[in-house]
Amino acid sequence: MSTPRIVVTGIGASSPIGGTAPESWQALLSGASGTRTLEYDWVEQYQLPVTFAAQAAVRPDTVLERPIAKRLDPSSQFALVAALEAWKDAGEPEVDPERLGVDFATGIGGLWTLLDAWDTLREKGPRRVLPMTVPMLMPNSAAGNLSLHFGARAYARTVASACASSTESIVNAVEHLRDGLADVAIAGGTESVIHPVTIASFASMQALSKRNDSPETASRPGSIDRDGFVMGEGAAVLILETEEHAKARGARIYAEVVGGGVTADSYHITANDPEGTGAARAVRMALEAAGRSVDEVTYINAHATSTPVGDPNEYVALKSVFGDRIDEIPVSATKASTGHLLGGTGALEAIFTILAIQERVAPPTINITEQDPAVPFRLSGEPTPLGAGDQLAISNSFGFGGHNAVAAFASV
Repeated sequence: MSTPRIVVTGIGASSPIGGTAPESWQALLSGASGTRTLEYDWVEQYQLPVTFAAQAAVRPDTVLERPIAKRLDPSSQFALVAALEAWKDAGEPEVDPERLGVDFATGIGGLWTLLDAWDTLREKGPRRVLPMTVPMLMPNSAAGNLSLHFGARAYARTVASACASSTESIVNAVEHLRDGLADVAIAGGTESVIHPVTIASFASMQALSKRNDSPETASRPGSIDRDGFVMGEGAAVLILETEEHAKARGARIYAEVVGGGVTADSYHITANDPEGTGAARAVRMALEAAGRSVDEVTYINAHATSTPVGDPNEYVALKSVFGDRIDEIPVSATKASTGHLLGGTGALEAIFTILAIQERVAPPTINITEQDPAVPFRLSGEPTPLGAGDQLAISNSFGFGGHNAVAAFASV
């Protein structure tokens, strides 16, 4: 029995550069930046050393009906907004509920709900803590609520592997579909943790850019003067199906998910392996699962967070896989535009990767003042044509804890 082919039939996103997937894509191609100065009293109140972030372009509670939004943490609100868009984009497929699964992800979960409840407890007492606090803050809240909304009864699973989370959820969804656990899967990730605690914590570990005077240009992956990443928020969702199911209903197909790889560094809780061994192995696994060679890869969406150490380490990893050819393959570092959505970033970049190979154009990497010789990827500040032939692309995600996840996509 042959292995089922898995295809993408719907996409949805709520990002710092657009309220939908098409809006985000067009903004990305135009070189937009979603990073802005934060206009909140708590920035000054807590004297935060970083005063900017990449907030979502459209607040999710302005899209959802109020009774629904009130029962969801912002992270789950973003997830539902993106999923509703993706489901509609896929043609609202008719599927047996027991053949519909949810593979979803978050890096942190309902942080706002948790800390708001703590403030309420301290200031007003236990009786004022909302009874829905735990269901709203738990990391599986987004997956559970998507399962409820769409009637998905095959399974509703959650991945929490930091910044690799939603790429891992896509890889898991492919495996579950190939194993026959479902015919259709709602896959992706979400994050909404632009909060004083996370900003202070990331700043303390010297992970965030501190370009308070120029937030729009703060995220500079591959640039020699990069000084850290920019916090982002939002969600992205892919509707994945077996090719047989998609064709039977006449669905439009964006791309095929041909492979995935998930590994662990076992090196350090926050730093990635400078040798890039685990990351390289994830790339090789994704290509081996796809039955493709490194010579066939035409585009890479790099993890490229804009940290001084992380960007060169990713180059080392890919150099070990592709050899000298890595300097020829078009690469995009899209966090320069969107900031870093943590648990939601992999799914958003998967959508960008899918649209890149579908439209045969690599989106630009903005904010490069001078490219770092230690990160000599083929980056461009302008959209780069990919050519007319078959396309094979990989999207990389690496997270705290030593998590590595890579998804491979092919044009159809």
